[in-house]
Amino acid sequence: MNKKNILSVALIATLFTACKKETEQLNIAAINSYAPLVVGKYITYNIDSFVFTNFGTKDTTISYQLKHTVDAAVTDNLGRPAFRIVQAIRKNNSQPWVINNTYTAVNTGTSFEFVENNLRFIKLKQPFTNSFTWKGNSFIETTTSNPSGPSFLYLNDWDYVYDSVNTSMSIGAMNFTNTIKVNQRDEVIGNPSDAASYSEINYGAENYAEGIGLIYRKFLHVEYQPPTGSSGYRTGYGVTFTITGHN
Repeated sequence: MNKKNILSVALIATLFTACKKETEQLNIAAINSYAPLVVGKYITYNIDSFVFTNFGTKDTTISYQLKHTVDAAVTDNLGRPAFRIVQAIRKNNSQPWVINNTYTAVNTGTSFEFVENNLRFIKLKQPFTNSFTWKGNSFIETTTSNPSGPSFLYLNDWDYVYDSVNTSMSIGAMNFTNTIKVNQRDEVIGNPSDAASYSEINYGAENYAEGIGLIYRKFLHVEYQPPTGSSGYRTGYGVTFTITGHN
């Protein structure tokens, strides 16, 4: 190979490497736009938690407040750069925050992963365009029942889909100029109004604002077991996050 060809190959390799690094940086920046991971950043939420009581024959909603803070840069269990998210809880504004849980968040460059109670969700994924879809629960074992622990069959094969990309949204007195919505699931199995047959409801959706992160989340999972000699009962839970503040 002559000197001219060697220089050409070297130039192409240099340009390719530069383009690859620039693309990676743009990808990371895009994910950070809707899931900023900066130590010290926090978001506060009002929470409405829906649970069943009295052996599944009654339901109630418990309200409280949460604060999610990006606490530190760490390494996840796969050896990747990650961030620890510390969760604090309180009943109302007159009480102090009390830390009660931690999570792990990872910006992979093309996706945003959130590990909650050892379950790894792919919350966001590029590109940010309407109707783009991905398997957000693909890292969770959902296909088999677990007799010795919780079963996550209801999370199986969820298609996360972008909706309302780059739209404005208002929550209370707060206005967000650039948001995206992730529709995760809207499923009804059976007839919930039929007390004699099994039914199931699964719903999940989240909204993210540019430069802030998660601003609204609604999740619901309800299973109804019809009576077998006694009254029927329901199991499951639901939760709604509504942003109240951030830095």
